[in-house]
Amino acid sequence: MRVYNCDHCGHLVFFDSVQCMQCGSTLAFLPDRLTLGALAPAPEAGHGLWRRLDSGNTGARGALYRPCYNHTTWGACNFAVPAGSPHLLCVACRQTQRLPDLSEPLHRLRWARIEGAKRQLFYTLARLGLQSTDELAPASAGPAYAFLADMPGGPSIVTGHHSGTITLNVAEADDDERARLRVALHEPYRTLIGHLRHESGHFYWDRLVQDGGRLDAFRAVFGDERQDYATALQAHYTLPARADWSLQHVSAYAAAHPWEDWAETWAHYLHMVDLLETAAAYATGLSVPETRTPAPPREHVADPFGAPAPGFDTMVRQWVPLTLLLNSLNRSLGQQDAYPFALSPGALRKLRFVHDLVAQATAD
Repeated sequence: MRVYNCDHCGHLVFFDSVQCMQCGSTLAFLPDRLTLGALAPAPEAGHGLWRRLDSGNTGARGALYRPCYNHTTWGACNFAVPAGSPHLLCVACRQTQRLPDLSEPLHRLRWARIEGAKRQLFYTLARLGLQSTDELAPASAGPAYAFLADMPGGPSIVTGHHSGTITLNVAEADDDERARLRVALHEPYRTLIGHLRHESGHFYWDRLVQDGGRLDAFRAVFGDERQDYATALQAHYTLPARADWSLQHVSAYAAAHPWEDWAETWAHYLHMVDLLETAAAYATGLSVPETRTPAPPREHVADPFGAPAPGFDTMVRQWVPLTLLLNSLNRSLGQQDAYPFALSPGALRKLRFVHDLVAQATAD
């Protein structure tokens, strides 16, 4: 994630900030501009409206916004809504179509945590050109979400994706529940943002691979997704993990089926994009390639997709030392590795495929 500077005083502020700790200015993320802005009340323009303060402490005033309904009602969103929008909810919150009972405080706390992770995913997808920020865009322009809770006597809510909707059990917002499942399922990494990135991969497989006419190219890299999915998952959970899974996959779960291989690889690519952007915001000499920029010649790795790979080799060169540093910092504080992965040439080939597909999709 990027870091920002307060429009009013220039102090460092963050993606999820709601107030500048230096000058006290109200802050909100402005999806239409993909930036964090400092806002001042504008009662003369209309009830509940705010103006963006121009940077440089000039006192000049800019575009009008209002807070998202989920901010004013629940304190659960820091995105703003352009004043001319017909919607009460921001463009990210409108994607959530089903909620748990928010009169239950625990459900409300869990839901707010999940929405925070979802906004982070929204930003990354929008920055890559995969998610519209247009207030008038149809709901189908991005994933829909259902954040639900188990009910006594009812079926368990299972995290997954179906027909454009990503479902997440809100219990996943609890650290102890995620830790329990991580151990039970032999996973090295389990987070809210990881869940959402993985499930968004299934959504974009439908969009970019199946509907995008890339099935043959996909199968040449990931395998044939027409193999029985239920049987493959049952085998994954009942049989020992393949000893050689790391030669071609980013995780053991990715070896279960080509669909899960794609979703795990997709999620890993989004991990890379986000972490590299964060590091670049703090360090000089580190760059985050934009997918829409003209591409240099392909450097080494070839695959059947055939599209240029702008900046992917640069990403990989920066990724390895960055993750080593990240893990070393964690270990120095007595924590487990934040990045418990090692990318093989086979896994990198699949990550390049994702990178190339995103680049071509946003260039079309």
